[in-house]
Formats: sequence, structure tokens, C-alpha cells
Amino acid sequence: MSDDYDSPWKEVVMHHFPEFMAFYFPQAHAQIDWSLPHVFLDQELAALSADAELGKRLLDKLVSVRKLDGDEQWVLVHLEVQGWRDADFAERMFIYNYRVYDRYRHPVASMALLTDENRHWRPTSFGWQQLGCTMQLDFPIAKMQDYAYVIPDLASQENAFALVSAAHLLAQNTRNDAHRRRIAKWKLTKMLYQRDWDRQRIIDLYRVMDWIMRLPPALEQRLRSGIVQLERRSDMTYLSSIERIGMEIGIKKGMEQGLQQGMQQGMQQGLEQGLEQGLEQGLEQGLEKGLQKGLEQGQRRGSADLLSLMLKSRFGPLSLPVQIMLEDAPADLLNQWAKNFVHADTLDAVFRTE
Repeated sequence: MSDDYDSPWKEVVMHHFPEFMAFYFPQAHAQIDWSLPHVFLDQELAALSADAELGKRLLDKLVSVRKLDGDEQWVLVHLEVQGWRDADFAERMFIYNYRVYDRYRHPVASMALLTDENRHWRPTSFGWQQLGCTMQLDFPIAKMQDYAYVIPDLASQENAFALVSAAHLLAQNTRNDAHRRRIAKWKLTKMLYQRDWDRQRIIDLYRVMDWIMRLPPALEQRLRSGIVQLERRSDMTYLSSIERIGMEIGIKKGMEQGLQQGMQQGMQQGLEQGLEQGLEQGLEQGLEKGLQKGLEQGQRRGSADLLSLMLKSRFGPLSLPVQIMLEDAPADLLNQWAKNFVHADTLDAVFRTE
């Protein structure tokens, strides 16, 4: 199974940006006034790069911050999290830097976290000298592999990104060994429970770990069973594991019920169509088409009904437009909404499609 690093990094950087800077770029963190709000400008960054093929990347962010030196001018932090070696990476950093400056006419500080597995790839500058003219961008980097030898120490540090770094490195180390990954993920989960952190912080960080350290379904179920037992012993229901397990069981039952109803409806419809079309050929074709259509309709209907119940339990009565949307949605879109529901705090988050 392939690992998904993009989504968890987007979430954790957005929610814990000051800690990100403190862990990976402490010198820059020390110069920023964190008593003032920092603002993410991701849509503006996307617009600046929309007209150019600048290559794939794990994550890019543009954040407006204020410094502690009393200067009223705000500074734009251009951040890249790069997950693989890219020969054009330093040039891309340069392109983004000057495009952001050209757009805002404010100082731009570019920096990069390199999470690839090549210890020696460390791009830090791009530029040229021609005919007496010098153009140069030097940017700081943090290298994830520099923490590979201190993973046990990472798991015991208080900064959230120490734990995220440990999860990322352990996911890389266990890419081809799901059993070792389950053991590592279980250890990190227990360490997370031991932290004296607020509930939402623990939930957010577990979601990131869960995303990064993906497991096959059987091993994931085994891990979740252990988490449920841990929650019962410690009387600390931090995670939504029971809800997630219950939702999966409910979806499975709903699909089974929909399948059964679909078969019954399909057989009846198929028989009717078959009789009308003729004895032998009509019966065969009618049954086949009716069964297929009935199965599809039954599965979709069962999924829609189950998702409606889950939404009502969390968000209250559903408006008429939402009910109509659930009624008309195809099966693949219902499945996507059911996945979104696991971590959604609002109805809008459930119905997002990106």
C-alpha cells in the first residue's frame, strides 16, 4: 500500500505552525512576534504558480508574520516541504521567492524541510553571476534524515513536530514491513496518551500519525482494538476510535442490507422485464440487467440512508437541500463523504470533494 504524506503535512503545519518553526527553524522562530496573528496566504500562492509547471511538491505554504524588532513591515514566510530529490528544487524556490516579492513588494523568507531519504541531497541556493551582475537566493533547510539517529529522543520531546518527525521516519523505515510499522505506531500512540496535552491537540496529532503510518485493514483493526482497551484502562477517551470503528461496521451493515434489497428488487424487475421480452432470451437479459441495476441502486440507497443517520447524529436535522443531495448522489461520492465524515467538524467539511 502507498503512503500518503501530503495530506497529514498540510493539516499539521496549518494547525501548529509556530511549533513547526520552533522545531525545524529555531533561529527564524526566535525573530517572529508570535503574540500577533500569522496569516496563511495559500490561495495567493496557488495563483502565483498557476501559469507555470513548477514540478510536484509535498507541500508549499505562504504565511504572513511580524518580527520582534519593532519593524511595522510584515514578512512573508515561503515554506516548502519536499519529499523526494528534485534537480530543479532550488530553482523553484528562487522562482517562488521572486514571484511572491513581485506580487507583494514585501520581504520574503524562503525555507525548506526536506523529508526525502537521501542524506546527501541538500540544496540551499540558486543564482548566477554574469557581466558583473550577481543574482543569488540562499535559503535555510532542515533535513528530516538528520533526526533518524535520535528517534527515541524525538518521541519523548514536548514539541509536536518531534512526534511527527518520529512518525514520518518510522513510516519510511517500515515501508515494506507492516508488522514492524504496527508495533512502532502502537508505541507512538501510547506515548501520545502519556502527554499532558489538551484533548484536541492529542486528537489532531493522532490523525497525523494515523495518516502517515498507514496499515493494512487487518493490522489497523488490531491496533484500534488496542487503542480501545487503552482508553478503557486509562479513562481517557481522546481519540474517535470507537466512532470510527462503529462507522465502518455501520457502513458494512448498510451495504449488506442495500445489497439484499437490491437483489430482491433486481430479481423482481428482471423477471418482469424478462417475461415481457420473451421466454428464453428475454428472461436471461432481463434478469441480468435487472440484477445489476437493482444491486447498484440498493447499495447506493443503503449508503445514503446510513450517511444521513450519521450526519443527523453529529450535526442535527438536515436541511432539504442536503437531503436532496444525499438522495441524488452517486455511490462513489457517497463513499467519499463517508470518509470525510470521520474527521469533519462541519457539514461543509463532509461535502468537500478535494
